[in-house]
Amino acid sequence: MASYKRILVGLDLSEESSQVLEKAGELGKAFDADLSLVHVIEPLTFAYGGDIPMDLSEVQEQLQTQAKEQLRKAADQLNVPAERQHVVLGQPATEIHRLAEEQEADLIVIGSHGRHGLALLLGSTANGVLHGAGCDVLAVRVNVESK
Repeated sequence: MASYKRILVGLDLSEESSQVLEKAGELGKAFDADLSLVHVIEPLTFAYGGDIPMDLSEVQEQLQTQAKEQLRKAADQLNVPAERQHVVLGQPATEIHRLAEEQEADLIVIGSHGRHGLALLLGSTANGVLHGAGCDVLAVRVNVESK
């Protein structure tokens, strides 16, 4: 079995993130590995294609501030220090790959909703991360009903 020393945990900060965090914490303890957390925010201009006639920078800053606070709370559960908590702007799979390489992660842990059919074909963050990662990827099947 592989031994992991640096684990990057991608969180979407939804209620189901606690399940991903729990699994990552177990792995971190089992392997005595350093955990890093990342949440990627897609720039609002990506989502709206620049078609909105207003400056979205203030809204974007508020989203980043809220995400940093939520990530800090998640990190506190596993004693992940501030220097290993990352809120970044960009396309999620791309940014997770970049950070994993930068941190020399040997495992990426992400949540997966287990979509089927058309939703799976259109792609998900988990699928995007899996198909471009330079290290192992663990997709934690999250159960939407559990809390």
